[in-house]
Amino acid sequence: MDELRFDGRVAVVTGAGRGIGRCHALLLAARGAKVVVADYGGQIDGGGASAAPAELVVKEIAAAGGDAVASFASVAEEDGAAAIVQTALDAFGRLDIVINNAGISDKAPFMDLPSEKFRRMVDVHFLGTLYVTKAAWPHLVDAGAGRVVNTTSEAVLGTLPQLTSYASAKGAVLALTKSLAGEAAGTGIRVNAVAPRARTRMSEGGKEAYPAGSELRRRVEAHLARLDPELISPAAAYLAHESCRINGEALVVGGGAVHRLTLAVSKGIARDGLTVEDVAAGLDEILDMTDATIPTAGRS
Repeated sequence: MDELRFDGRVAVVTGAGRGIGRCHALLLAARGAKVVVADYGGQIDGGGASAAPAELVVKEIAAAGGDAVASFASVAEEDGAAAIVQTALDAFGRLDIVINNAGISDKAPFMDLPSEKFRRMVDVHFLGTLYVTKAAWPHLVDAGAGRVVNTTSEAVLGTLPQLTSYASAKGAVLALTKSLAGEAAGTGIRVNAVAPRARTRMSEGGKEAYPAGSELRRRVEAHLARLDPELISPAAAYLAHESCRINGEALVVGGGAVHRLTLAVSKGIARDGLTVEDVAAGLDEILDMTDATIPTAGRS
């Protein structure tokens, strides 16, 4: 296969000052894209701000012969998201790709999380994704080949501990991805998502939940060591490429592996005059995923 390149394309990558977002920005730039490195420079819980992370990535890209500019606006504010998109238009005159990667983490048991922390997660993960995408949408329609790559998480499945606020916000991102993909059919835009498995500030902080020196802690640390954030970016870059043929999908990516994350509807049961007892008696059939249906978004 020929190398998939992004010459002549302009990409916005949010949360691009560190971690996975930085890797996305560097890979796209190395493949010819002009990149807006958008990063508020905040702490892992969303507090604080700094222009330094985005500026350093822009310097890295320039040193490698690429073309990039920085934006320091917050995705959690609608005006900030619009400013990020405007940065692309002002600097490069167009916009083709949006990778919504900005995120925060605040791992804690459900009852230890005040409601305002749930709101903060929604503000950054879901509304941040929504605001940037909404600001970019008319420009992607004009381009006729726009790509949106959102960042969700396997946490939406409820399998990771103490992440109710994070998982809830990422669940909203997954729902937006699938719903918007269907609406995008016929526009030339494709909307997909990645669910990363990577060693980042968020995951490194998560290991603190396990006792230092414990076997479980050692296993978690060994697992994280294999999850290089650079290994997320090839899948994200494919989803951002004009040749990408899928729409409304979420790919679990990490450690060199790529999997499909999907929602499915079982064959279930159907009874005239359904009763409570019918549900109880048919539970095994209801939960059996043999011959399940996988709903898909429009592909054209």
